[in-house]
Amino acid sequence: MARTLVEIRSLARGHTRTAIRVLVGIMRSKDATPAARVSAANAILDRGWGKATQPKESSGDGVIEIIHRIERVIVHPDRPDGGNV
Repeated sequence: MARTLVEIRSLARGHTRTAIRVLVGIMRSKDATPAARVSAANAILDRGWGKATQPKESSGDGVIEIIHRIERVIVHPDRPDGGNV
């Protein structure tokens, strides 16, 4: 019988303390590879503080402009310039 998402989350959350201890152990282990130590450290920071926000940068390819244009078209679909009503 399939478990519901709530049951699965509950089961997983029951192992939180152990999972954090394992991550801390890997992060502190001299025998772990540097990549494993960094990965464990990042996982701990993400869970404690949330993932870092990524700044929006325009690389000159117009991606930000395209997103802005899509937003304007959705808000004002009858106005090609996206102007205010």
